[in-house]
Amino acid sequence: MTGLPELVLTLSCPDRRGIVHAVARMLDEHQGNILDSQQFRDPATETFFMRVHFALEGEPTHESVGAAVAGLAGEWGMQVRLYDLAVLPRILILVSRLGHCLNDLLYRWRTGWLAAEVVGVASNREDHRELAASYRLPYHSLPGREATLEERDRALLQLVDEASVETVVLARYMQLLGSGACAALAERAINIHHSFLPSFRGADPYRQAHDRGVKLIGATAHYVSEQLDEGPSSSKRLPASTTRMGRASSRASGATSSASRWPAPCAGTWSGGSSSTAHGRSSSADVTLL
Repeated sequence: MTGLPELVLTLSCPDRRGIVHAVARMLDEHQGNILDSQQFRDPATETFFMRVHFALEGEPTHESVGAAVAGLAGEWGMQVRLYDLAVLPRILILVSRLGHCLNDLLYRWRTGWLAAEVVGVASNREDHRELAASYRLPYHSLPGREATLEERDRALLQLVDEASVETVVLARYMQLLGSGACAALAERAINIHHSFLPSFRGADPYRQAHDRGVKLIGATAHYVSEQLDEGPSSSKRLPASTTRMGRASSRASGATSSASRWPAPCAGTWSGGSSSTAHGRSSSADVTLL
């Protein structure tokens, strides 16, 4: 970090010449120093994507930069988001029986490696209450399979609202989310799935992979959608597998991979043209400051 206010701008728009120049000029006019910039063009849709991390070196405020970004968006037909890196996203972690992903996330959070504010742990089981308590985090009970899908969604969304949660992380949470929760948490819920998606969706992917003689296993972090394990991927890890590895060994290797598959806490990153989002704070009428 520079010690100066740092922001991240993400944008997408129809591709044409001059976009990078226009963004850089706007930032320079508002005394923004570009620290990192990434961009690409999707040839299938002829859409241009860009992520710019910059520091404000002068007098301009977040609001004035937001207004300038809104003007640029209107001129170029852009979808834009502006993130304030000083504002940590409020995260709720969901977990079921297996706690290796939860344990890894909490350790990263405690040591400062996870740039987020974990506001609690929620589960349909009691297995990890003591672990959450050791981090001085509230542990919330969610309905299990005895409840209807609508009842489970309602309980989760009530918790999300009460705790002002911005991002929900499903860290081996083995309960389905219904259409109501998927819609309310669109682009705000990330699932850590214990296989290299799109292969081996659903339950027990290690058995599926082992039975087919697959030599590559892994873990995938992806956005939650109504279609099981089919949301856009944000991060993957792919350890090798050999014929000497049985199901137990594959499961252990996959657990290690999935525990570390929370995507790097870098605001506004995307994969495959799908930008990440979160609830935000408004910096202007047209630009959401996140």
